[in-house]
Amino acid sequence: MSKSLAIIYEHPEWQNPLFAALDRRGVDYTTIDLKRASFDPDAIPEARLYFNQASPSAYVRGNTRAVPLCLSLMRSLEQAGARVLNGSRAFSLELSKSAQCALMKSLNIDHPRSLAFNDVEAAIEQWQGPWPALLKPEQGGSGARMFLLNSPDELRKLLREQPNLWLPDNLFLLQEYFPVDPANGIVRLEFLGGRLLYAMRVISHGAFNLCPSEVCNPTDGEGHCEVPTMKASKPVEFYAYKEVPAHAVEQASRIVAAGGLDVGGIEYLEAPDGRLIYYDVNANSNLRAPVAQDFGGFDPFERVVDYLTNEIAK
Repeated sequence: MSKSLAIIYEHPEWQNPLFAALDRRGVDYTTIDLKRASFDPDAIPEARLYFNQASPSAYVRGNTRAVPLCLSLMRSLEQAGARVLNGSRAFSLELSKSAQCALMKSLNIDHPRSLAFNDVEAAIEQWQGPWPALLKPEQGGSGARMFLLNSPDELRKLLREQPNLWLPDNLFLLQEYFPVDPANGIVRLEFLGGRLLYAMRVISHGAFNLCPSEVCNPTDGEGHCEVPTMKASKPVEFYAYKEVPAHAVEQASRIVAAGGLDVGGIEYLEAPDGRLIYYDVNANSNLRAPVAQDFGGFDPFERVVDYLTNEIAK
């Protein structure tokens, strides 16, 4: 093995804090940039440990080819016996919101009513939920291609006038819409090695792009991956949530374990009737250092390096 660790990634900025932490600790690592990549299935693995940090939202940055290559690479690595953190099983789950719903159904965890479809009229005929409803892509990421629609006619009109919205996966979901208290927003729980790293509240101000990376949603200015589906009245806000309920952590940890996530973020909302509705599974955790500092006084990227070096030692 030529290196101890290989980081698989695509976004040009998201991984810089992790790379900096690895450099500070003197970890012997290499990177695999999926934007321009190739691999020989007969010549891998070349590292003791692989860590997948690819995102389903690669296509919004013009990197549509990154996702299929990432899956092929990880499947080949796993077939060759390599240890891949957030490997093909976890990444496949992140790429499929319908599979996320099915997983939560199997765990008896509350989640939105959803309908996957590749034909508008079939969706309208079979949708049993109320309007308004959310339109979401099967392959989500960064809030891209998400819309709040008030009627079947709005769905017809949107996809008739913007057929490019079907790309890259040609699958959508209609999903049950839950109004939330704007002051409370949604909750995101970050897990590392099966344990809660920190929890935060996210106040959207009407935005769909809730990526926690400081590059994506900075406190001031525009992010590097802003998705122009819905403009917010104010920047998205992120706050440490120290009082996160124990039962929420327990349910989210079951999703993490069942989904095969080594590192990941689970999002839920608080419905008007008091239920916790889990709606998103993220295998690519863009950690937010100020929130971790407020939550527990630590640098989350140093914690990731601790985890990676322990895994290398195994």
